[in-house]
Amino acid sequence: MRIHHLNCGTDCPLGGALFDGRSVGLTGHLVCHCLLIETDAHGLVLIDTGYGLRDVDHPHRDPARITRTMRTMLNIKLREEDTAIRQIQALGFTAQDVRHIVLTHLDFDHAGGLEDFPFATVHVMEREFIAATGPRTGFVPRNRYRPAQFDEVQNWRRYASTGEPWFGFDAVRGLEGLPPEILMVPLPGHTWGHAGIAIDRGRDGWLLHAGDAYFYRGEMRQATRHCTPGLRGYQTLMEVSREQRLRNQERVRRLSVECADEVKVLCAHDPVEFERAAAGKLL
Repeated sequence: MRIHHLNCGTDCPLGGALFDGRSVGLTGHLVCHCLLIETDAHGLVLIDTGYGLRDVDHPHRDPARITRTMRTMLNIKLREEDTAIRQIQALGFTAQDVRHIVLTHLDFDHAGGLEDFPFATVHVMEREFIAATGPRTGFVPRNRYRPAQFDEVQNWRRYASTGEPWFGFDAVRGLEGLPPEILMVPLPGHTWGHAGIAIDRGRDGWLLHAGDAYFYRGEMRQATRHCTPGLRGYQTLMEVSREQRLRNQERVRRLSVECADEVKVLCAHDPVEFERAAAGKLL
């Protein structure tokens, strides 16, 4: 399998280095790190979608695909060339070539491009699907889940939070229509049905896309957690269970330290992790 690292959305929140740990100006720079996997027999597999074409074209038309609240909070830069479909086309593929989309969760900045791939089967945790499509009461559920982004999806595959063990985690194996090298790892806390996506790269070991289980590079690959104030606050705002989020983040941190030779870990929004991965230099 060949893995492409795509940035399918850019957020520039006011606060600069208080968010990304390196910006020198007033605004920071966060990414929407997605993966495109070329498989021999299963077509293209997309891990998360970032923002989509319709988000760029009409983000706030009723029903809004992205709320003005979240766009302002994150200072989202919506650009057509950043969408997954345009980047995939630039690689010489078509929307029809994307046969599967595997989601870490259904937040607006992870699911915005789903309808750009109408032929794809969409894989998600059952609990996440229920949370996103059921009643959305309260500030965070109303802003994070935007049904207009996925109400045209026809081919869902939903999975319970059980499976064979994977490095001490429960894992959902046997994803329908996908090769056994790709599996979902339940990591609730950020959302109820949040999951990491693990990919067996053979001699190169495993790659775990941990989604929003953490947001900042300093939260991994070291014994103690270090996170910028802005991202620490955002994680707290968006969590559904602080106890589960911090416990699962700690488990992933231990994995990144104790199994560093076997598993490489990355998240959805850290720009340094994205840049290094895109350059073939995983942390």
